[in-house]
Amino acid sequence: MFKKMFKGLLIMCALFMLNCPANAFYTDMDESHWCYQSIKFLTEIGVLVGYPDGTYKPDIPVSRAEFASMVIKSLGQENTQVSQPIDYADIEPDFWGYNIIQKAVYFDLIPNGRGERFRPYDPVTRAEAISIAVNALTTQQVSEQKAQNIISKSYEDYTQLPAWFLMSAAKAQLLDLDVITPGHEGKMEPNRPMNRAEVAALLYKMMQEAKLNPNAKLADSMPKRTADGMILDNVRVQGSIGIIPAGAIIPIRLESVVGSQISNVADIYNAKIPNNIVTKEGYLLVQEGSDLKGQIKFVQPAKSFKQNGQVIIKNELLVTPNDQAVMLYGVATLDPKTNDGFWSRLFKNKKVLATQGQIVNIRLLGPLKIDLTNGYIYE
Repeated sequence: MFKKMFKGLLIMCALFMLNCPANAFYTDMDESHWCYQSIKFLTEIGVLVGYPDGTYKPDIPVSRAEFASMVIKSLGQENTQVSQPIDYADIEPDFWGYNIIQKAVYFDLIPNGRGERFRPYDPVTRAEAISIAVNALTTQQVSEQKAQNIISKSYEDYTQLPAWFLMSAAKAQLLDLDVITPGHEGKMEPNRPMNRAEVAALLYKMMQEAKLNPNAKLADSMPKRTADGMILDNVRVQGSIGIIPAGAIIPIRLESVVGSQISNVADIYNAKIPNNIVTKEGYLLVQEGSDLKGQIKFVQPAKSFKQNGQVIIKNELLVTPNDQAVMLYGVATLDPKTNDGFWSRLFKNKKVLATQGQIVNIRLLGPLKIDLTNGYIYE
């Protein structure tokens, strides 16, 4: 009962937010900040946290240990159990970030120490952070000559790039992982500490690419969810992402009564996904029982000798069983069941009445992008 009440409240809050301007997520930044959306998204999924005073402090540096933790969390591997030994001279098993660094070594994000120092409290440089992000991905092979050509055309300070960073810098440019702060255009600044805003931008880009092209070890740790259900043939699967295209038809089961003689424009209706929606490979896209909510957008009452009834509904919200609320826009036209006989055409007056439990097909107005490993839907 409590879960149902919570979902109802969640739906109402989300619909309310549709018509209200968004408030600042942190007190020291608003939507005009160049990295606001990335910071907001990563905070919502628990990768980033703010400070007790409600600020984010986007301009302060991030330590190397903090960055390792953020990367592992953004890749969804914080609960993965590994037994990779760590050979860094300054990292002991009782260090707070030992397990996180252990995972970063296992997933080939950073090399093992071999007696070297990890320097956990030093700020992570832009070169170090970008290299780690590139290591999370399966990338195309780039020759040293091509890398030099890419870098020399992209950054005016290309001569300052360390030799070890050359290949990663070129790949980052090809993958659009190079994070350039406004006012620093045309510069890589490899040795400058990366601040909290830049880290957020980099992690967000890395996450998107890792869903499509993770490195081999990450791919093995990211199994896709499978289920039986209604198959959508036109879904595109790339990596661990499934994309339902705009125009796809999604069946929904009405939980409200809708009719041409009883409904009004702006009335709210409730619905559910009646069956699991899966890809032709059997990957789960949208789970059975997901809640939907929308509005009546058009009502044409039936009138004798004049017109048959018609109702157009527009879905606006989807709430998944894991309580994620996203905007999902789709429309359906509800026409009365009629035939083309003479008397039907003459008298008209056919009414629309969609009862509770009736299946209605909505047509998506935009694509739906879903993480097949956990069901997360990207807006």
